Amino acid sequence: MQVLKNVSLTAWAFGVGLSGGAAYADNHGNAFVHSRPFKGQVYVMYQDHMALYTYDKDEPGISNCSGTCALVWKPAILDTGVELGESYSLIERDDGRMQAAFRGMPLYLYAGDRKPGDITGDGVDGVWRLARP
Repeated sequence: MQVLKNVSLTAWAFGVGLSGGAAYADNHGNAFVHSRPFKGQVYVMYQDHMALYTYDKDEPGISNCSGTCALVWKPAILDTGVELGESYSLIERDDGRMQAAFRGMPLYLYAGDRKPGDITGDGVDGVWRLARP
């Protein structure tokens, strides 16, 4: 039920213009995780169009951000079994939840970003990077 709710919300958001001018068919990924142009830049976004980031201290398939780190850098959690587009996958976190990954690297949302288009987490502490295709 949650998956259908999220897909419907995403479809609605595209319809009202949060797509930043790009057609849904032109993105890479799917309704859950995708990359496309937004405000002049191309980067990876979560289902609510918020920017996603990678952490330099992670390894492919392994998240090293938990506890206090995960409060500021929220893992991009998706339901087990969600099918993702090319270059995207799910990895299992230590707590058993499934986290979206881009080219194997776990993806995170930054607590400092307040609305779609915010990318204030890029470069934080020299180890957080805006995920780009």
